[in-house]
Amino acid sequence: MSKGTVVLAYSGGLDTSCILVWLKEQGYDVIAYMANIGQQEDFEAAREKAESLGAKKVFIEDLRDEFVEEFIWPTVQASAIYEDRYLLGTSVARPCIARRQIDIARQEGAQYVSHGATGKGNDQIRFELTCYALHPDIKIIAPWRIPEFYTRFRGRTDLMEYAQKHGIPVPVTPRAPWSMDANLMHISYESGILENPKNHAPADLYLMTKNPEDTPTNPDALEIEFKEGVPVKVTNIKDKTSKDTPLDIFSYLNEIGLHDVCLKHIVLFMCVCVCTRICFCLSGIYETPGGTILFQAHLDIEALTMDKEIRRIKQGLSIKFSELLYNGFWYSPECEFVRHCIAKSQEHVEGKVQLTVLKGQVYILGRESPKSLYNEELVSMDVQGDYDPCDASGFIKVNAVRLREHHRLQGLSSTKI
Repeated sequence: MSKGTVVLAYSGGLDTSCILVWLKEQGYDVIAYMANIGQQEDFEAAREKAESLGAKKVFIEDLRDEFVEEFIWPTVQASAIYEDRYLLGTSVARPCIARRQIDIARQEGAQYVSHGATGKGNDQIRFELTCYALHPDIKIIAPWRIPEFYTRFRGRTDLMEYAQKHGIPVPVTPRAPWSMDANLMHISYESGILENPKNHAPADLYLMTKNPEDTPTNPDALEIEFKEGVPVKVTNIKDKTSKDTPLDIFSYLNEIGLHDVCLKHIVLFMCVCVCTRICFCLSGIYETPGGTILFQAHLDIEALTMDKEIRRIKQGLSIKFSELLYNGFWYSPECEFVRHCIAKSQEHVEGKVQLTVLKGQVYILGRESPKSLYNEELVSMDVQGDYDPCDASGFIKVNAVRLREHHRLQGLSSTKI
């Protein structure tokens, strides 16, 4: 008798293929669910594999459009970056994937969902907090936290033996000495030889970009148009190629990543237990070409169009948003509030940014906006305009009161400094 139906987040790889068969051994009916979020994958082959392993149903969902519009674009508006370096490519994908997983669970009347995330990383938190937020009564099976599972499968050798025993197709090519996670936003490489932050990345590792010495010697020149803080059009100034839908815009900017535009080898603090704040360092390689270009262009148009004090508040909100996203709280009330505030701040972030990309760098050339805060007459050294220079005297004197008093009280006013 079946214990119930479980929707498994399935990748087609060794781990989740073994998990699919293991769940069936435990007496569950398994629905395999695979999300297309821009990774290079043979989805039909994955479907056939899941069906051959006994999946009751297989769902392959194309989420690329909603991934860009509903998840990547808010991170662009926020200028989201974790610990000053990580553009959150994996973090932002997890709530998108888990949301559709819950939709399928409701649709199919499944009592359980399952995933292949390890018991050490943040992905388990991101998946499960999303599931509980959207379906409070759902039950989660996390095999890599079940002693019966992780004591049976202590490494890849055990998984390979299990796969051969149960007729699970195994990779015929040697496995790269690192783990990889890919989506439209980025590719991350972690574990294996990359666990030591001293180790250099192998030259043949990169898939979305190239090493600087192998990149084109001539720059690509682009114009990116923004409205309400998100890109609405990108144009190649040289060959006039133009893209104006969210998925096409982001995909094209990734193509420009041949110039090695991305953030690479970085070290982050990973939160293992949110409640007790147990953390450890994570070392990895991250390729985010399109995201890096948009990050730089958005900062530039935002500086031209956003009030100084609003931007100061928004910068604090950006840090908070990045932390919430990294730690799996996309669907928390506080993250919803922060996203709403950030979206409000972007109402006047509109205009065009011209830039070039060359050998790992983004160079801003110019910008224009119908909502620009720049007043040439006001700032010109050649035209006085409506500004009276005498007004600066009062401003300076008022601000000097505090400094004079500080030095008087410290006994420094007569001391040579």
